[in-house]
Amino acid sequence: MCGRYASSRKPEDLAGIFEIEKWEPEETLEPDYNVAPTKEVYAVLDRALKDTDDKRPVRQLRRLKWGLVPSWSKTPEGGARMINARAETVHEKPSYRRAFTTRRCILPADGYYEWVTGTAERELEVEGRKKRPRKQPYFVLPADGSVFAMAGLYEFWRDKTLPDDHPQAWWVTCSVITTEAEATPLAVSPADGPRTLADIHPRMPLMLTPDHWDSWLDPARTDPDDLRELLAPPPAGLLRAYPVTTAVSNVRNNGPELLKELEGPEEGTLF
Repeated sequence: MCGRYASSRKPEDLAGIFEIEKWEPEETLEPDYNVAPTKEVYAVLDRALKDTDDKRPVRQLRRLKWGLVPSWSKTPEGGARMINARAETVHEKPSYRRAFTTRRCILPADGYYEWVTGTAERELEVEGRKKRPRKQPYFVLPADGSVFAMAGLYEFWRDKTLPDDHPQAWWVTCSVITTEAEATPLAVSPADGPRTLADIHPRMPLMLTPDHWDSWLDPARTDPDDLRELLAPPPAGLLRAYPVTTAVSNVRNNGPELLKELEGPEEGTLF
């Protein structure tokens, strides 16, 4: 899954990386080292601009709220639960299938956090017990330091309780697509820790390599079978993972210190 990530790159840097044609300086977000669901995040998307005669898709950097609200929802309350869409079923789930064919985006990140799911925890989950051991968080990022481009979907939702000219009449929300975690060796792995992403957690965000960005964002591609080919995991060996402080587990904590690599898991944590 993807429940937390870091995004600290400046919009002008993202504009260069993704060849952005339009972004508004007033929509600049502060660096966020603990991005959590319902927060506003950067998204890269190809879409025609409003109020122009030119209907060609324009590459834009936009601010979206993380937690997808389908256009047909009566209320936005369910958005906080719809932060992830599974690659295996995104084409058929009512909440995602329309966005999958017409509204795809890239959510740029430094990397994502994942809390190790060990044998002891899985046994607790099977037994239905609520108590959980204290888990060690890991930060997963491209080994070469490049941007982690997560495949995403976005959607528009109209709040019919507000007038058309109200600034909050329209919600634009998004979801991260996830896939099975890689079971191949990490490019760099901790000396005392997991050797693969699957050792940490069974799911991971679907990372798009640069050669797939244009195809993924192209709104002219609408055939579900054609699009499903783009959901293939990236080549193995592109990612590394290292343990970070358990302070990241508290959403109120934020700062570059959360990304500091620890020599090993913190004492008393699960792995």
